[in-house]
Amino acid sequence: MTMRPLETLDLDRLAKTLRDLKLDGWLLFDFHGINPVAKRLLAIPGLATRRLFVWLPAVGKPVAVVHKIELQGLKDFPGEVRPYAAWQDLHAAVGALVKGKRVAVEYSPNDAVPYLDRVPAGVIELLRTLGATVVSSSPLVSRFAAVWSPTELADHRKAAEILADIARGTLKEVVGRAGQVSEYQVQQEVLEKIERAGLVTRDPPIVAFGANAALPHYEPPREGSARLERDQVVLLDLWAGCSLNTVFADQTWMGFSGPTPRTEVTRVWEAVRDARDKVVLRLRQGLAAGERVAGRDLDTAARSLLRERGYVDAFVHRTGHSIDIDLHGSGPHLDSFETDDDRELVTGVGFSVEPGVYLTGRFGVRSEINVTLLETGPEVTPRVPQRDLILSS
Repeated sequence: MTMRPLETLDLDRLAKTLRDLKLDGWLLFDFHGINPVAKRLLAIPGLATRRLFVWLPAVGKPVAVVHKIELQGLKDFPGEVRPYAAWQDLHAAVGALVKGKRVAVEYSPNDAVPYLDRVPAGVIELLRTLGATVVSSSPLVSRFAAVWSPTELADHRKAAEILADIARGTLKEVVGRAGQVSEYQVQQEVLEKIERAGLVTRDPPIVAFGANAALPHYEPPREGSARLERDQVVLLDLWAGCSLNTVFADQTWMGFSGPTPRTEVTRVWEAVRDARDKVVLRLRQGLAAGERVAGRDLDTAARSLLRERGYVDAFVHRTGHSIDIDLHGSGPHLDSFETDDDRELVTGVGFSVEPGVYLTGRFGVRSEINVTLLETGPEVTPRVPQRDLILSS
């Protein structure tokens, strides 16, 4: 069902938030779909093939500045629509909205958080030339664009349990098939299981054996894919949702193609699992104490445990990513490493928790769960995360 523009946005609450932040308005910009925040909030059918600005003010009604050939998508817009055609008309219309005002935009100073840096530098320059004081829309994105709706939460929960069942069942089958199965074959089997379960995905899962599991974004090739050998680590990273327009679940599970893992494999698995669980504990304790918990705080928690266990140098990515309508969303990430994400984790946002240890040329281990922040506190999906490696008999 097609939604009306801005239908999911509580404009009264947004206006109050803008006033609390001493902002005159939030200016959403899009062009050829480059801004997922604008896409999620505006819910305008079709692609903005011309520059689109939507002004959400602290006081007054929204205003859309849209090209005359793309008016159809704004026919139900809950405010004023100001058409333009020539660039001079565009500049005049936007200038009338932003001159002398503090304007929030999807922009991150010094590209500190790339998932916030959605508006081109040239547009930022234009707004400043037109007399705007540009600030980051960071707190608005977290509170209004990254939060999950009740329907999206229900979809995520359903997908999470289905994916967990698929992952457990697949690994139990695969770890006993040394010499019989390739990474690509397992990948295709998982895709078939996802489809049979009524879920959808945009990309195939990661299936990696042995040394390939030390490549965090490994993609098994169709031709020449590695075959499983005895006593190898098996990594399965899979993601899917109830539809393409809802919140996906995203998980990583680990197996071993033998009955008794080597001591180092067990140690690495336990370090990764414990780092994952420490993140959730740190979050629960911080919220219970009334603390402002930021994404970087949880990354630091995972990294400190891996440092204690001697594996931090092999943990080469952030601890987790935002999840919203995009699998890698625009909300707070668990990151003090690749970036310094100081955004607060607020009620309604969701994210992955996925520490990993990658020993190049030998093996890698990652464990991934998802967390959403409810009024009652953090909820972990799947309900029963992996505790032990899945072994062959």
